[in-house]
Amino acid sequence: MGTDGARALLERAATLTLQTGNLLNWGCLRKKCPATPGEEVRDCIQKTLTEWSSKIGQDLNQEILEVLECTVAQAIEKINPEERDELKVSAKLFIVGSNSSSIRDAVGLACSALGVAQLDSVIIAPPPVEDGTSLSLEYLQPYWQELENLVQNKKIVAIGTSDLDKTLLEQLYVWAQVKPSSNQVNLASCCVMPPDLTAFAKQFDIQLLTHNDPKELLCEASFQEVLQESIQSTKAHEWIPLWLLRYSVIVKSRGIIKSKGYIMQAKRNAS
Repeated sequence: MGTDGARALLERAATLTLQTGNLLNWGCLRKKCPATPGEEVRDCIQKTLTEWSSKIGQDLNQEILEVLECTVAQAIEKINPEERDELKVSAKLFIVGSNSSSIRDAVGLACSALGVAQLDSVIIAPPPVEDGTSLSLEYLQPYWQELENLVQNKKIVAIGTSDLDKTLLEQLYVWAQVKPSSNQVNLASCCVMPPDLTAFAKQFDIQLLTHNDPKELLCEASFQEVLQESIQSTKAHEWIPLWLLRYSVIVKSRGIIKSKGYIMQAKRNAS
């Protein structure tokens, strides 16, 4: 009966914000072998939607919300202010179907979810470009400017990029007011760091990190499919994911992950 209530709310809302909370608190996920990043995201979204919908009351006359907040209450874990200095809070932001202005929403929701004033670092994955178009500095600029504003407003300490080659990283570095502190390289597409990229990063003190995220961590079709499976919504096709943020909280002195989770936002395009 919870699914009926959840479906009714979804069919009348305009925005959905989903938070998994700390995945390390999810007993069912801890027992599983590490999946690919894409499988993990899908699994987390599905379990969060299923758990949330099961808690929705049967009263379909309940308050209709413009923005639905979908969370697993028992997994939400804020950072103890007394421990904040001992922790590093990092995030990677994937823009799926929205513009640069959503970066502010994503960082604000992450800070709110974790109970912190600022994030120590945010890496942005290059937003998807249209087929036949290659990634360019001009395309990246509005996204980077939004990140720079958040650094200047003390919401983020350091900002980084992902999957930029030496040419594009250099162009961004020369143009940017707040320089990239890191650049992630996908080792699936290159087993060895390109020498020109390594030399440039070393010269300008840019940290090169590795990752195994797919080019598209959460696509529109995949999200709609999960929505359909979890809520049995016949209008799942109306929902478009805007962005997905993955965060991790690491104990600096020991290098262990204390908390990890996902936050995402989607909007409904009702025709």
